Amino acid sequence: MKKFLMFVVAVIILLYISNSWIQTTEISVESDRVPTSFDGVKILQISDLHDATFGENQEKLVKKVKKTDPDLIFITGDLIDSNRYNLDQSLELVRQIVDLAPIYYVTGNHEIATNDIENIKNSLTELGVNVLSNEEQIIEHKGEDIRIIGIEDPLNGILVNEALSQFEENDLFTLVLSHRPETFQDYVDYKMDVVFSGHAHGGQFRLPGLGGLVAPGQGLFPSYTAGMYSENNTHMIVSRGLGNSAIPVRIFNSPEIVVVTLKSL
Repeated sequence: MKKFLMFVVAVIILLYISNSWIQTTEISVESDRVPTSFDGVKILQISDLHDATFGENQEKLVKKVKKTDPDLIFITGDLIDSNRYNLDQSLELVRQIVDLAPIYYVTGNHEIATNDIENIKNSLTELGVNVLSNEEQIIEHKGEDIRIIGIEDPLNGILVNEALSQFEENDLFTLVLSHRPETFQDYVDYKMDVVFSGHAHGGQFRLPGLGGLVAPGQGLFPSYTAGMYSENNTHMIVSRGLGNSAIPVRIFNSPEIVVVTLKSL
């Protein structure tokens, strides 16, 4: 009986850590295409909140975000969850961090699935968020530019490769916000520099030595679940995200925010 109780306690602790303890993952991207004035720029990525809460009024999550002291903030979709849609609750995080740094946002499949997408976008825009729906923005710093592209989730009817084909190839270092990592080859084919994705929830259950077990759009033992993937000159950052959706728990897969630092070679 004692061993059984110890096992139960261990499982409870594991589940608590796997679903409540927020990890900050730091990644550096080095490229001779990064303008020298952008060397050292820190980008905070937030993905797949899914209406989850971390402390009263998101105090634990906000504290973690503020500690990173970002220059830019990217939100890569599924800020809300279509199964328990509570826009005001999800916007609480945005309200508290919008003054820290410019925020750029793209939709995930759950925003599209609510059929309330225009309200979501308008609410974020009113808070001062840059909402990118298959659009680009140029950022200038000390006379040098980089480009940010935002890809709408393909649940809206436009495939990722079709959306990417709308943008002219140029010499600017290009950052892409796109919810779906399973289309990695499209980002490579269109020679994007750094892509920020989510959607895979880290594979939901991470197995030591094997990685994630299952992810939407990729099935069992998915290829892209967490960290950085590189091919040619394209790098894709996949966030494990913060919340859960259809599968309500994570195992060996704590929620995370990601800090990407640009390095000019």
